[in-house]
Amino acid sequence: MMSKTILWQARWNRFATLFKQFLSRWEVVLACTILALWGIGILFTPWFAAYNPFDIDIKNRLQPFSANHIFGTDELGRDIWSRILYGGRMTFFSVVLTAGITAPLGLFLGMFAGYAGGMIDLIISRTIDLFFAIPRLILALVFVAILGPGLLNAAFAVALTSWPIYARVARSETIALRNAEFIQAAELQGASRWRILWRYLLPLCISSLLVRLSLDLGGIILSIAGIGFLGLGAQPPTPEWGTMAAQGRTFLLNQWWVSVMPGIAIFSVCLCFNIIGEAVRDLLDPKREAQCL
Repeated sequence: MMSKTILWQARWNRFATLFKQFLSRWEVVLACTILALWGIGILFTPWFAAYNPFDIDIKNRLQPFSANHIFGTDELGRDIWSRILYGGRMTFFSVVLTAGITAPLGLFLGMFAGYAGGMIDLIISRTIDLFFAIPRLILALVFVAILGPGLLNAAFAVALTSWPIYARVARSETIALRNAEFIQAAELQGASRWRILWRYLLPLCISSLLVRLSLDLGGIILSIAGIGFLGLGAQPPTPEWGTMAAQGRTFLLNQWWVSVMPGIAIFSVCLCFNIIGEAVRDLLDPKREAQCL
């Protein structure tokens, strides 16, 4: 009992140390603050949005910034600020859905290929190489064209094209660990393949997965927004940042805010995720930890 208490205390102390180091950089604190504000705005959108995002008011179409419409109005007189908040819900939902599919799928396939070896590893590795041979966005557009336009289909398409990088990282980690002494000891004790993967290899591959995922969140947002910009994502009148930017490109020279404000929302969230991802990578990088010892 005492050993388990000491173990949990050591883990907690390590987590507290990493968390303090994570918040020691001002740009990370600023990025977390901006994302927290976006999160609050998205969770409590009905309280912060002054208008219904679907209400059409032709008399007030293409209005600039004002006290009534702080981000102006679009070509149908809809309040852009309200549509950005509601569109943020769609964007963050699609990011969570994409990450929830991509990371576990890539982690499982990569670990299974690295540990099993042989023909299984060859098939999965060649599949990964095939996906890497085609640009991600083009391949995602192909999947969307097959599945049909829509936000869910766009998220599934991005997920189907994003898993290979996670699988490659997990495979490399597993290959480096599969001949370790503690793995051989578990095999001699009769542990099954699935128990070794779940009990021994998975915890050691999680840190690399978190680093890769934190660095890839901004790219996922850009991919989904890009699909929406091309008209294959969320369909009008559903508010979504990429779709909103696409609808306003006709008025870009004179009523620039129709496209620019959703673009700023995409830019701010992607930049914050990239900053946080860099910080997570610096903290969880094994080479950095080795240098600090």
